[in-house]
Amino acid sequence: MKFAQYPEHYKKLITTSVYCPTSEYMIKSLKIILVIAFVLGLQTQYSLAQITDEPPLNDSITKVDIKWTGTWPPEDQPAKARSLRNSFNSIVLGMQTPELVNPVAILANSPDDYLILDQANRTIFQISGKLGDIPQFMKKNTYDLASLVGICSGPNSSVLFTDSYSGQVFIKKSGHKRPELLNDSLKLQQPTGIAYLEQEHQIWVLETKEHSIAILDESGNRIGKIGKRGNAKGEFNFPTHIWADAKGLVYITDAMNFRVQVFNSNGEVVSVFGQVGDASGFMARPKGIATDSHGNIYVVDALFHTVQVFDLNGRLLISFGNQGHGNAEFWMPTGIFIDKQDHIFVADTYNSRVQIFQITHEDRK
Repeated sequence: MKFAQYPEHYKKLITTSVYCPTSEYMIKSLKIILVIAFVLGLQTQYSLAQITDEPPLNDSITKVDIKWTGTWPPEDQPAKARSLRNSFNSIVLGMQTPELVNPVAILANSPDDYLILDQANRTIFQISGKLGDIPQFMKKNTYDLASLVGICSGPNSSVLFTDSYSGQVFIKKSGHKRPELLNDSLKLQQPTGIAYLEQEHQIWVLETKEHSIAILDESGNRIGKIGKRGNAKGEFNFPTHIWADAKGLVYITDAMNFRVQVFNSNGEVVSVFGQVGDASGFMARPKGIATDSHGNIYVVDALFHTVQVFDLNGRLLISFGNQGHGNAEFWMPTGIFIDKQDHIFVADTYNSRVQIFQITHEDRK
């Protein structure tokens, strides 16, 4: 290798004058030493790259574009549910509809039809178009839902949701007037995220206090468990949010390990990525998680006030949002949901709203 091919910092070291009687000899020796060190450094980097057990990155890159489309409540309205019933109740009966205060999770069919868990109000808001209301099944609810956390679609068009304080999973069955306990004999340790695996007829619930996943059948009977406390693959440190895709992959926010773990429906680890840090691609307070139609993974980070998008290997593709109160800005966001048309719903928790985005993709080499 010719001298001109050395990196600049090696050139600078070699050409630095050294005051001593044998400076010419020492400079020649230094050149030899630096060349050897440089070659060994390259060999070491190559060796480390070869022995890593991480899966190879896919050369195909999906360009992800995110477009902000709106909020609920709409910008021209205060954070109150709006409907004719609400107006009648307010004017005639003096009943006030609660304001949306702390949205933490969303379950959506479309931007005109979705549910919002409001932890502060201990209830669920139902959004239809620009109108929002507390649905009748929640007005008839007799349970004290002190800490709503997770929600998902369940079997036979039902809705499942968790209350971490009571340690219970609730189900709102289609056609029923009020929610009920999925299994009144089931007691979980701080249940948070919940997902329904349709093909397996299983319900996966994160037991945050137990650092594990409880696997239930459709009746709420415990049939399995995944994980324990730790930082090895398949172990957890306060997992909080979960998402199941159409292919049977399950994505877990392993919050205090500052990472994401991906499992198949058999409970085997497929991918693990993430580490604590304060730069893009790292994690500070990972919360909600979801995937789009291309399999890209969206992770809400409350302390970054942003959403980061990764591929299955953990490569950062894009991030959007920063701290603030304007459009596409967040204040400690928590939950996220992506519908089948790739609309993103983000629970912008401390801004007391849900923001909606649209995803577009472009595959390229």
